[in-house]
Amino acid sequence: MSDGPAFEFGRLTELWVTESTPSDYGSDDAVAGRKVKLEPPENGTIFRFFRVEPEDSDKSREEVDLEVATAFSVVDATHCRPDTSRHPRMHTTSSIDYVVLLRGEVTLLLDDDEVSLKPFDVVIQRGTNHAWINKGTETAELVGILVDATAR
Repeated sequence: MSDGPAFEFGRLTELWVTESTPSDYGSDDAVAGRKVKLEPPENGTIFRFFRVEPEDSDKSREEVDLEVATAFSVVDATHCRPDTSRHPRMHTTSSIDYVVLLRGEVTLLLDDDEVSLKPFDVVIQRGTNHAWINKGTETAELVGILVDATAR
C-alpha cells in the first residue's frame, strides 16, 4: 500500500507509474520526483486523472496549436502529434489506454469520426490519432490507465 501524494501537472494528475511488466508489487514505483510524461515507460504503465477544459471560442486555431505544442513538448511528446489537420489537440501514443469519463461531457475526435461521451462511458484507445474535446461549459474529468504497447 502507498499513501503518498499524487503529482499534479497542469491538467494531469499522476497517481501511479510502473517501470516494467511484470511489476514488483513490493517496490515503490510511485510518482514522487518523477518527470511527467504523456506516454508510459517502456513495458510500464501510468494511472492518471486528467481534465478537459471547455473549448475557448475566443482563441484562434493558431493560439490553440501553440498552446498544445508547448504542453506536448513539456511532457516529452512532440512526436505524438503526427497529424493535427483535424484539430490541434489530435495525438497518438504508443499505448493501450483504458479511459473512463467521470464527470462532464467530452467528444472523442478520431480521424474520420467523433463520439459523444457521458459520465461512465469507457473508451479503449489503441494507438489511434484522437483528441478529447469539451464543447460544454463544465470541466470534464476522466481517469486513464495507459499500458505501453507496440503495433505489430
